[in-house]
Formats: sequence, C-alpha cells, structure tokens
Amino acid sequence: MLKLESYRHTFAAVGLVGVLLIASPTLGWFVHLPSGERFSELWILGSGHMAEDYPFNVKTNDSYLVYVGVGNHMGKAAYYAVYVKLRNMTDVLPNLTAGTSSPLEPLYEYRAFVEDGKAWEDALYFTFSNVTIQNGVAFVKTVSVNGVVLEVEKSTLWNSNNLGYCFQLFAELWIYNAEANELQYHNRFVTLMLNMTV
Repeated sequence: MLKLESYRHTFAAVGLVGVLLIASPTLGWFVHLPSGERFSELWILGSGHMAEDYPFNVKTNDSYLVYVGVGNHMGKAAYYAVYVKLRNMTDVLPNLTAGTSSPLEPLYEYRAFVEDGKAWEDALYFTFSNVTIQNGVAFVKTVSVNGVVLEVEKSTLWNSNNLGYCFQLFAELWIYNAEANELQYHNRFVTLMLNMTV
C-alpha cells in the first residue's frame, strides 16, 4: 500500500494547477501576451459602398461619388488624416519601399479618431471643370472636392495603354505619432484611375 508521502508531488502539481486556474483572470491584468500584427486599412469604395461601380470615364461638370475609409487594427485608438491628391501619369506617387508620401499638395483632408477594431468612412464627391483637350493634351483647371473648389492647372498626355487622358485621384493615410507630436505618413495609399473626357 502506498503512503501519503508518495503522492506529495502529485498533490503539489494538482494544487499549483488549481491555483493558476483560479488566478488566471487576475493574471491577465499583469501578463500581456503578444498580439497579432498591428496595421491600418485604407480603402476607396464605389457609390454603393462596394468595391465596384467606380467612375472611370469622367466628364466635365459631372459630379461623382466614392467613399474613403480607414480601419484601425493598431491595438489602440488612433488619430488619422487622409489626404486626397490628384496626379497626372508623370507625377510621383508615394514610395512604399522608402515609406515616403507623394510631394503633391493635398486637394482635401479628412481627420478621424478611430477606436481599435473600428472603422471610419466618409463620402468623397468630386467634379472636374474648365477642362480642355488640344493637340493630344488634356488640361484640367479646376477640381471641386466635397464642395471645395480648387485651382489645379494639371495636364496629361494621351495614354495609349488606357486609351484615354488619364489622371489618378488618390488618398494617402497619415497617423498621429504622440512621441513626435505630429502626423506621419503611414505608408498606405489607394488610387482611382480616371479617364478625362469632354
């Protein structure tokens, strides 16, 4: 017959497991396990809030609607800025390898405070006006974004690959860095290709 002392290690192990199980909710306050990848999302959706029905052939003085959105998966609340910019096919896009934004001036700016695991989305209405096409070059003088009229003075050449006069409306994502006390480019951008017609 086995003595009680023979089971001493077994009782100690079972007791320790029991204590850990009872204390596990409290341990969560002190022990932080590594979480998954932290990232932010940036998107442009068509007029039906879907990844479809994007405007492509745009006409002078017609208004177009898309939606710009941000998703926060950073593990904490974040303050974002989304800069809307317009480029012709020779203007510089952001550089993902270097993590640098486009040097183009923003046409419009959104600001949003987004909780972790949540998303923000807003409408982006745009209209091109004062557009001329001469000698294989399209000139855009004015763009309206969400009712704000801006002088852009942009031109582009005929693009034989896309069979049109192509511009890109694009959005860059910036995030507030508390340590630097400034907004910094968050290495995310999305583009919308537009073919200018008259």
